[in-house]
Amino acid sequence: MAKRLTFYILLGLVIGAGVGLSINGYIDDGTPAAAARLTEIAGYFSIVTTLFLRLIKMIIAPLVFSTLVVGIAHMGDTGALGRIGLRSLLWFVGASLVSLTLGLILVTLLQPGVGLALVVPAATTASGVEHGAFNFANFASHIVPASMIAAMAENEILQIVIFSIFIGVAITAVGAPAQPLVRATEALVQVMLRITGYVMNVAPIAVFAAVAATLAERGAGVLGDLAYFMGSFYLGLATLWLVLFLAARVVIGPRAVELFRYIRDPLVLAFSTASSEAALPRTLEALDRFGVPPRIASFVLPLGYSFNLDGSMMYMTFASLFIAQAYGIDLSLGQQITMLLVLMVTSKGIAGVPRASLVVIAGTLSMFNIPEAGLLLILGVDHFLDMGRSATNVVGNAIAATVVAKWEGQLDPIESPVIVPAPAPSGDGPAVADERFGDIGR
Repeated sequence: MAKRLTFYILLGLVIGAGVGLSINGYIDDGTPAAAARLTEIAGYFSIVTTLFLRLIKMIIAPLVFSTLVVGIAHMGDTGALGRIGLRSLLWFVGASLVSLTLGLILVTLLQPGVGLALVVPAATTASGVEHGAFNFANFASHIVPASMIAAMAENEILQIVIFSIFIGVAITAVGAPAQPLVRATEALVQVMLRITGYVMNVAPIAVFAAVAATLAERGAGVLGDLAYFMGSFYLGLATLWLVLFLAARVVIGPRAVELFRYIRDPLVLAFSTASSEAALPRTLEALDRFGVPPRIASFVLPLGYSFNLDGSMMYMTFASLFIAQAYGIDLSLGQQITMLLVLMVTSKGIAGVPRASLVVIAGTLSMFNIPEAGLLLILGVDHFLDMGRSATNVVGNAIAATVVAKWEGQLDPIESPVIVPAPAPSGDGPAVADERFGDIGR
């Protein structure tokens, strides 16, 4: 099933690119009327993508809540929860520093912005990206939800994680009287996984629509204008993947190669839709099949969405220094390191914020007297760059969950469905037991 879905998603990607480019080539004649017509057509395609992403958002809050609560309830030991949390954060900090530093080194070596020689605009020129709404103080004050209902309605993942931890620990403390609540939450997990399967059936159509909309509106020319910058960034992502793979190989051994095969489906989905969020439910399933216990994966993955967006962090360093190079602004080594540390802090908690990477970059540029209007340089290709960084976020978080499971001594052998006999008064055959969350406390 996973192989078939991956094939159809890739097929949707290819057909969408062909349809989008064909529409652009047929209609675009360089006039404002043609541009308006293409924007209108792209809007129609985008309806499908928007509906799909809304379906994904509909799943995430109850899935994260239920899997995390059940996992903690079956963990039994709150000390283990603290240990897993500490190990996760240590890995996140290390991966963040590697991502940001690698981006800084590569953009300095490759210098994709040098030679553009853009004129520094007036200080009042804006990029159109709102950046006053997000900062570290904002993030810190919103860690604890004022309302769990509001947190779930707005898909505030970190707030959902915090509330779920409280619920899970309380259930563990209450003991036997809370068992009906545990069983009900386990049933909710199974229901949400089934809904995930339904939603994933329309993923290829959503991918087709997303790619067709972007290329119909912008055409292939937008890719050629900043081809060197895009190529440099994707080279950086490839290098980061290699570093993450080597780190995983050191910790979990030869199975690291198999991990990439298991997360192929969510990886392709994240790349095609340019959304890390869209891949979360499938990543949870893939890691469980790989042997990462749900009680660990359901804790580490949501936490990683706030603290471990490796692809997004590399992009922030890359884009910030690219803009500085384009305007001929030289930053000293000390300023570059300071920028790295600023991005390290302000990038936390950006999941769920529209165009979050651009929001953080906009706030960072002004601190170093780099024109914010420079963001206009990359807005045209941001969608295509977002595809790569979203896929990288999935890889980084999947590796993080696997490494933590290995450190906990809980990385199980790769599983396969187990056939068990079932009562069949009507003559039905044996049933296949879904063990993914049946023994969640293993």
